Amino acid sequence: MTTAPGPTRRRLTRRVLASPLVESLTAPHGVDRFLEHVDPMLTVHSVRARVSEVIHETGAASTVVLEPNDAWRGFRPGQHVQFGVEVDGKRRIRCFSVSSSSQRTDGRFSVTVKAHQDGYVSQYLHRALGDGTLIHLSEAEGGFVLPTEVPDDLVLLSGGSGITPVMSMLRSLRDRGHDRSVTFLHYARSPEDEIFAAELDEIAATCPWVSMCRVYTRAPATGRVQGRFDASHLQQLAIDPSTTLTYACGPAGLIESVRRTYDAAGAGENLLMEYFKVPTVDLDAEDATGTLALDLTGREVPNDGRTILEQAEAAGLTPQFGCRMGVCHTCTVHKLHGAVRNVITGDVRANTDEHIQICINSPVGDVRVAL
Repeated sequence: MTTAPGPTRRRLTRRVLASPLVESLTAPHGVDRFLEHVDPMLTVHSVRARVSEVIHETGAASTVVLEPNDAWRGFRPGQHVQFGVEVDGKRRIRCFSVSSSSQRTDGRFSVTVKAHQDGYVSQYLHRALGDGTLIHLSEAEGGFVLPTEVPDDLVLLSGGSGITPVMSMLRSLRDRGHDRSVTFLHYARSPEDEIFAAELDEIAATCPWVSMCRVYTRAPATGRVQGRFDASHLQQLAIDPSTTLTYACGPAGLIESVRRTYDAAGAGENLLMEYFKVPTVDLDAEDATGTLALDLTGREVPNDGRTILEQAEAAGLTPQFGCRMGVCHTCTVHKLHGAVRNVITGDVRANTDEHIQICINSPVGDVRVAL
């Protein structure tokens, strides 16, 4: 009698455990609730992973290599995951972009995280996360992805830790055997702050189809492109926004400059953007008036212009959040009344009875939310 190989046996086991009969027998908790007492990696629906390696990329950034369980359905380059880790007995969830190639053959993938001074989870990942740690994951999410048919000319533009999703794109294109023009334009403060520096050197040397341009905004100028982004950088690199599909990811200031440049060229449809840090809110803004009413707790606080998440936290509440930059939607709540301003786009919405992301919306006058 032939024994089914490991992966086949696991698939058959998961199919049986996912059957309506097993679901009914394990209701209302679900089968995963019981399986986790046997092996936390043995699940039908819940995506989990073990840390297989932590690589320190710079003094402030680390790559976490993950080996997911069979519930993981994979990712498209540019997507992100919600990443949950137990710290001091409490599960903390944040949103991180996948940085690895989608063409890896060992089933593993990685996220790369920069440790921020006030980032509890990012600091833990950089300084204390160990091999074998159990990670609770979402499936890969997000529409910041390459098209099925990659065009002949492509620009991947990033700043700081915003390099992670476009690095996943570049690695995946390389590993697929892509050979058409890609301009990789990255901004970092200095060579010491640059994530993936050695691999970028290697790609520049071995992939003739990649035009590699790295700009250091706080270091002596060495290349043809210097300083912070402006329209002249595209001209110097012979990039025509009107004909070139461009992916841009980074801090709000960079992305806003790129957006204005493409809009001025009438090429906004060729630009896909993702922010890695929301803009600093102007606390003296004219719309910082009125009262923020936190309906479920019965609290009211004077609107000081900050995001609703920040004001709720200052009032002693602990709303759920993941990314704090408008990507993962973990912080979405019901707005019952009033207008809010998106601190990234500047758009003001006054619809009654809608759901909003409180990490990127600030009140405009009186606002009432279900918090």
